[in-house]
Amino acid sequence: MIRKRVVVHGFVQGVFFRDSVRRHAVSAEVGGWVRNNRDGTVEAVFEGEADAVEHLVTLCHQGPRGARVDRVDVTAEKPEGIAGFAIR
Repeated sequence: MIRKRVVVHGFVQGVFFRDSVRRHAVSAEVGGWVRNNRDGTVEAVFEGEADAVEHLVTLCHQGPRGARVDRVDVTAEKPEGIAGFAIR
């Protein structure tokens, strides 16, 4: 099990970014959360099997249709055992 925190920069709010991430995370059985930040970024934490988490990180680099991703900051963290996935 691994944990990654991502912060996505660009035009990423108001384009269903959070819901898109949530749907993919639930489908991949990855735990964590996603939220909009006041500075216009989207932040997410993913915990689960390495392949599934890395797939979600890759999806964040693309974003849903309508998004423009300029940069994604990725940080590895110690897993906390999060169950389920939430939009905050």
